[in-house]
Amino acid sequence: MEKPRLITDSYPLRRRPGRAPGKLKGRVKSRGCPRVRPRPPPATEDPSSPSPPDRDLMEMLRRFDLAWEYGPCTGITRLQRWERAQALGLSPPGPVRDALLEHQDNPDVTYSLWHEYEL
Repeated sequence: MEKPRLITDSYPLRRRPGRAPGKLKGRVKSRGCPRVRPRPPPATEDPSSPSPPDRDLMEMLRRFDLAWEYGPCTGITRLQRWERAQALGLSPPGPVRDALLEHQDNPDVTYSLWHEYEL
């Protein structure tokens, strides 16, 4: 049985002049195990930084961000969006407001998914 061919088999092998076989742009092909990169030192915990929010909370806030029935969320915080939706009579979920007020000092909770994108 014949070995399956690759599409690259139909093209002729070309070598650049001046390069020895086995060299790749100034480096020699590795012969053995790859280099092991040193691990960065463990990050020291800053006592003033807020603790990361739990997964369920972030999922609830993500769903709030993705629900367009409460209006756009770019350029404002989640709490501002919740308050605007409440003022317009759109009935935003109460647990979202409670979570936002509880974690006001945490930027992961305060800002929406798109806060890093420019308007």
